[in-house]
Amino acid sequence: MTITTDKPEDTHYLSVIRSPEQEQASTRAGIACVIPAYNEEETIADVLSSLLNQTRLPDVIHVVINNTDDETFFIAREFAGPHERTYRDVTQRTEVFIHDIGVNKDKKVGALNYGFAQVCDDFDYFLGVDGDTVVDQYAVEQLEQEILSDPRIGGISAIYTVAELEKKGFIANFLTAGQRAQFAAFNMDNLLRGRNMAVLGGQCSLLSMEALKNVMVDNRQSTPWVKDSEVEDSLLSLQIKNLGYATKISATARASVGGMNTLRSLDGQQVKWNYGAIDLMWPGQRSNTPGQPLHPNLRLRWSENVSMLFNILTRISFLMLLAASLSINAYVFYPVWLIPPIVAVILNLRIALSIKGKTGRDIAFALLVLPAEAYLWLRMGHFVRAWAKFFASAQTDNWAAQARAERGAGSAYLMPAIVLAVISGGVIFAWLQMSVDLRSAILSIGWPVLYITTMVQTVFMLRKALRGHRGFHV
Repeated sequence: MTITTDKPEDTHYLSVIRSPEQEQASTRAGIACVIPAYNEEETIADVLSSLLNQTRLPDVIHVVINNTDDETFFIAREFAGPHERTYRDVTQRTEVFIHDIGVNKDKKVGALNYGFAQVCDDFDYFLGVDGDTVVDQYAVEQLEQEILSDPRIGGISAIYTVAELEKKGFIANFLTAGQRAQFAAFNMDNLLRGRNMAVLGGQCSLLSMEALKNVMVDNRQSTPWVKDSEVEDSLLSLQIKNLGYATKISATARASVGGMNTLRSLDGQQVKWNYGAIDLMWPGQRSNTPGQPLHPNLRLRWSENVSMLFNILTRISFLMLLAASLSINAYVFYPVWLIPPIVAVILNLRIALSIKGKTGRDIAFALLVLPAEAYLWLRMGHFVRAWAKFFASAQTDNWAAQARAERGAGSAYLMPAIVLAVISGGVIFAWLQMSVDLRSAILSIGWPVLYITTMVQTVFMLRKALRGHRGFHV
């Protein structure tokens, strides 16, 4: 089902009541906004309201509802039709179209491609906004100014953060704080790397129509987004970069996204993201998408994965060596082991202070050590699950798995904890069978190796903690 109204002519030009001199300067590029929406009844009204309150209205807005069994369509259709807004004496007009395409086996990719087909011939830029992303009032204007300032830019993403929850609940608030810190660190890394963005996230990104069409031609695709990738945004970003365009993160434009409020839903999302990134990073051909391990956009991904691997090794090694030492009364505490957590707190605090609109919860999350450490253990579990699925060549629909998790179904998120418990039990049993001399030899080698590894990690953390943020806020 599609709700439309009579589309006014030239909707992609600014309609104003100004002097002739001002009228000549008013022509601008055409921006079409597409919102893929799947069960977004709680957020779609806020998303549309934020877009209709922009200082620079998109010239048209298409909401593409798919696979939905809630009230998203009925809420969104209240916004259908023409809208007008006057800002600084300039009257702008846009029109909202609501499309319910029903069952869509290609999920978000199918919705994006459907929206692209509606607008690709009439507009210069494609603004993708997720159905749970509330866009800052100035975001579209700022994205437009930045992409027009440099013809080399093929796409630019807003700085996004996870919205603070209105409802209470310890787990939900803890996960929200963790995701806000995770997104902030990721965005700051991209801002400080020449604002080069590895992934033009679908949350809120402005893409050149020319770049999208060139991607289709260069890769022999019938659509810009393809269904054989777990992370359609990452693959498209690589393809745009391969054509010689820049992919950037905005210095100023902002958007607020919905976070995952349960352990299940967070696991589903993060495993899908990690699995998709691994699929792009790893050499070899899978389906129609080849791995691109040396792609410049994936350097930060490799760095994140190597860092996570060392985090896993050092933490598990520390716990095992500590337990082993205590079991034979051989543990001696050295204050030097306080240095890594102190440096971690400094780094986390600097990231928290860089968040625009930071809250007391953000600061407490960084200072209290345990919340950040617990969230890191969750991320380590997601990391292990994603790599295990990849090497097992498990043919699973990670989009569907995430959807089930968000509905509260499934228990796969518990698997890392179960595996860790089983391995720990096996190690304890093996330890108890060893002779005292062998135990002492293991401890005499294990602690120095762990000490050196941890100090190297600490140096890298300190380097991040002391680097200048150049005035950026995330």
